[in-house]
Amino acid sequence: MRTNTYADADLQRRSDLATSLKYGAKAPAPPTVKGSYAENIPFPAGLAPTPKPITPAPKPDDALPQADVIAMMDTTAESAAMADVLTPGHRPTTWYPYAKNFTAEFLPQIGPSGPSRQSQRLGSYFMTQIGNKKVLVYKTELHMHEDAKKLANGGYTLPIKDMFKQMIADAKPQVFLTTGTAGGLYCSMQLGDVMVSRAAQFYCQKDFASAPFNHQKYQSSWNVPANHLAAAESLMQGFAGHLTGQSEPRGTPPSPNCACSGPGYPTNIYLDGTHDIPAFHPILTTDFFEFGTSTNNLEKLGMAVEMDDACLGLACSELTSPPHWACVRNMSDPCINGKLDDKQQENCAEYYYTKFGYWTTVMSALTTWAIITGL
Repeated sequence: MRTNTYADADLQRRSDLATSLKYGAKAPAPPTVKGSYAENIPFPAGLAPTPKPITPAPKPDDALPQADVIAMMDTTAESAAMADVLTPGHRPTTWYPYAKNFTAEFLPQIGPSGPSRQSQRLGSYFMTQIGNKKVLVYKTELHMHEDAKKLANGGYTLPIKDMFKQMIADAKPQVFLTTGTAGGLYCSMQLGDVMVSRAAQFYCQKDFASAPFNHQKYQSSWNVPANHLAAAESLMQGFAGHLTGQSEPRGTPPSPNCACSGPGYPTNIYLDGTHDIPAFHPILTTDFFEFGTSTNNLEKLGMAVEMDDACLGLACSELTSPPHWACVRNMSDPCINGKLDDKQQENCAEYYYTKFGYWTTVMSALTTWAIITGL
């Protein structure tokens, strides 16, 4: 089985590409023209998310309000999608900044390229109600890959872990869900499908390759409620046209055979322990831009690949009474055709991520709604 050990130059290029795709020049922008983004979603009666503004507005240094559930994402496109689904009418530019202990405790840990150095906050949030659950929807400004600051001992800082602990201490949630984009690892899954796992594992090869937690797997033993997932899949199907180019032009992929999956966009939700996926099969957390192919066998290691989730698992492993948690990840780039040359594979993964970050995250936002509704 290939373990994907890359040359230093390739790792650096992939690391730089991750920065550009998620927070830099290539980062996908969310649609802003009314009618071009998700709205008026036909949720079942009585179960639509209801935004709950806080009056007076909290100050940046205030603790987070108590919540039954935290749902967190990171990029601009992801937060817009989550807002359009879970806090309709309140896009992230209107959310409350969260900067508790930022200057004294977090800033000294953050490297020169950390996005929070510009925003001067840990994140931003808004409250919403789903059924009888109070939900804190949160956009993080801290990231494992971007914040890494080299220490005298050769290791790197991990301030996002401390942020998770502070958020949990503030809000005291029963459940913590990380959401947003991820790379697909299964040829049987399609662009826009959603993978839900109660486990996450570090799969680092660059800055955190020698970290004591690298390759460690963390899991949260609880049963993710599935009774509203069929309703979510039905709602997701209503947006499938945005994944095909039927709703708006998406340009031309670098190759007509970029993805190893077949045609169609069924918008399915996959839980660990179902669909022949082992129970607690993890989401893989990397420190560079990684993607699955039909030949690199990463599906044997995990359900999808992204860049933060295992940090929540690590944080919860250090708490006496952690909340239940799960990773809710939408496939923003499908598993790539391994028969293409390396450059084409990389270009294909980049194409899908930049074109479909918003609409695929609408799918994980709807899945998040379904999980919370079932609690």
